[in-house]
Amino acid sequence: MSAADEQLAAAGAARNPAGKGAHLLVVDDDADLLRLLSMRLTANGYRVTGVGSAEAALARMSIELPRLVISDIRLPDRDGMSLFQEIRHNYPALPVILLTAHGTIPDAIEATTLGAYAYLTKPFDAKLLLDRIAQALSLSAPAASPSNGDEAWRAGLISRSQCMDELLAEARLVAASDASILIRGESGTGKELLANAIHRASRRAKAPFIAVNCGAIPEALLESELFGHVKGAYTGAVSSREGLVQAADGGTLFLDEIGDMPLLLQVKLLRVLQERVVRQLGSDIPRPVDVRILSATHRDLDAAMLEGQFREDLYYRLNVITLTLPPLSQRREDITPMATQFLHTLAAKYGKTVRGYAPDALEALTTASWPGNVRQLYNVVEHVCALATAPLIPLSLVQRALRVPSLEVLSYTEAKQRFERNYLVQLLKLTDGNVADAARLAERNRTEFYRLLQKYDLDASLFRTDPTLVASERQDDPLKNQ
Repeated sequence: MSAADEQLAAAGAARNPAGKGAHLLVVDDDADLLRLLSMRLTANGYRVTGVGSAEAALARMSIELPRLVISDIRLPDRDGMSLFQEIRHNYPALPVILLTAHGTIPDAIEATTLGAYAYLTKPFDAKLLLDRIAQALSLSAPAASPSNGDEAWRAGLISRSQCMDELLAEARLVAASDASILIRGESGTGKELLANAIHRASRRAKAPFIAVNCGAIPEALLESELFGHVKGAYTGAVSSREGLVQAADGGTLFLDEIGDMPLLLQVKLLRVLQERVVRQLGSDIPRPVDVRILSATHRDLDAAMLEGQFREDLYYRLNVITLTLPPLSQRREDITPMATQFLHTLAAKYGKTVRGYAPDALEALTTASWPGNVRQLYNVVEHVCALATAPLIPLSLVQRALRVPSLEVLSYTEAKQRFERNYLVQLLKLTDGNVADAARLAERNRTEFYRLLQKYDLDASLFRTDPTLVASERQDDPLKNQ
């Protein structure tokens, strides 16, 4: 056992002050060291996955994204620096600690320049490694509010897909700052939910979170709503009123559909961001505000700038950090847990005893196109829950809610039989149950037509609206004595 191994073994009882339970991925082709690292990091409260190659590491990361990667530089299938660069490209917020038995100063400089959190040379000090892990985890995922629990900050954002997990990891990371964030995504993807989650994970969590839909408020009222007004500022302003920017003081202001904000108000919002003061409508007195701005849009703001519909200087003030929510069609792994959670919530709301979905109904949900994203999924689940009459939601109800015609694949024989029966029913309805007329329209003799009716257990008399004719029709039945 090397000196590094002995030191790491001696540190097995050390406490894990940060990131307790965090998932670590360890990459090393030395099976003995890999096993020992895994054992000792587990003893320190971490959940560890160990692999022996770069390709195995990338495969594991595609299944579950770890909170931190510890990788050897020398790997059998590819250079460890190449693996590190791919990790940085695909998961820029993921911290990486590099280990090597062949370290040089240029290697260390290159690794840290490219963004490695730490670079340790074997034999390394075990306590130093544990300290570096704890520091990296504390920086990559700020601690949640003790009163809220570790996952409460992302309440409502149900996810098991890798793309959402990566996005939420970045959101948790940037929540610690006061930088303005622009959230992009199609309508219905949950932009306000994400903004609220960032607020809950920030130091402003106990202060107000104020959401404003810039596209839902008439232009004439939006300025007063945002910045407030003084008494007499306009006709009908019988008293002074503070705006939503002031109401969010100390907290977060979320401007949804920021691309719909009129140009005149864009200028005033820019002044608030630059000077950190707000002037009420009808007043020249600046009032200081401490507010973080989160904004969202489904519009292409770059195109809007080129068309002169959105100010370039405001764009760069708002777009310090960009987070893009993927459409539901790109995170299909999340559909089942979301649909299940929505169903349980709505079943309680409507007093239903619905337990879940039939397998083919769940398959229909996971393969639908979802142009309306999560909002459409919620509406579909509410539709099927409200109409449910059985413990399991059937496929037909899901197809009805999705407005998708039911696709039933029949054999040729079944399709022929169904057509014949429906054809006979239509003829009997058309002729008021008169078999002679129906047989003539079908260009069949009455005997053959009666045999067809018997085949499908159809009683022509049930289609008659004049009951006095039923007896005579039965007397004419050529098959009545057969």
